[in-house]
Amino acid sequence: MIIRFGYVSMATALYDASPSKTMTFSRYKQLGKEERAKQLRNITKANLEHTKRALHYNIAHQIHLYRFSSSLVPLATHEEAQWDYLSSFQEEYKEIGELVKKYQMRTSFHPNQFTLFTSDKEHVTANAIKDMEYHYALLEAMGLEKESHINLHVGGAYGDKPSAVERFHENLKQLPPRIKKQMTLENDDKTYTTSETLAICEEENIPMMFDYHHYMANYEKEEKLGDFLPRFYQTWSKNPFPPKLHVSSPKSEKAYRSHADFVDLEFIKPLLKELKSQQVDVDFMIEAKEKDRAVLQLVEDVAKIRGVKRLDGATLEM
Repeated sequence: MIIRFGYVSMATALYDASPSKTMTFSRYKQLGKEERAKQLRNITKANLEHTKRALHYNIAHQIHLYRFSSSLVPLATHEEAQWDYLSSFQEEYKEIGELVKKYQMRTSFHPNQFTLFTSDKEHVTANAIKDMEYHYALLEAMGLEKESHINLHVGGAYGDKPSAVERFHENLKQLPPRIKKQMTLENDDKTYTTSETLAICEEENIPMMFDYHHYMANYEKEEKLGDFLPRFYQTWSKNPFPPKLHVSSPKSEKAYRSHADFVDLEFIKPLLKELKSQQVDVDFMIEAKEKDRAVLQLVEDVAKIRGVKRLDGATLEM
């Protein structure tokens, strides 16, 4: 089996390379019309340039997975600050997409926790749709809308999980089919367990993004890795990419749900053992705080296990 590794948004080894620079709406309101437009363009241009720097870093280190920052465009979905963030940067988006395709990288977005479809409030669902449309529009501008994914959590339970799940299915009908097709759903660390998320994915025909750390923080006794992994794989059966997992480890026993700087090999060994026994190629998105450094360190650590062969900078064969 093959495992490829990647990280989230910013290459920490690069100087001043955040692709998530932003501007608050409070700051925006303090500026004049021309200065507002100038600042929005400058920040977006910097974020796109830093994204390209991260992609070139990935190419140099043979890192094949990368999650774009959802904050590429400041105030993109704010009702009082709407602006044309697409036509102004056509060449930048195109260049990013061409790099991704040329070097066969797998990319994605992960909107924040407020983008959800379980709420009983219409404006929450409307905002979720607007945010999904924003992410999809960026992928379209990059030419990646057919291959990149937009990952969400199911959302809140609001004291009545069955009703919340019903609302999820009903509210999701409002999302344009072309966007839903690029959507994935992730199990979370407090509310929706792996089995619950998997059942929703199966009903909606949505690939599941399995988070191992969340599984360990929030699981039912009957949830055994070996039992549900085949169902998880199956949700990706109509996708050209391998099943994708999020991997991290606890910051400490007390702060179990928080992500550590690096990934503790001992923590993920049970996962590696089960994956190896089932021999299905997978991709690992590393969510450790040290991002690219954590990826390269984990690759080194796993490569030392007997029977593991390193194929390139961030790909292993078990």
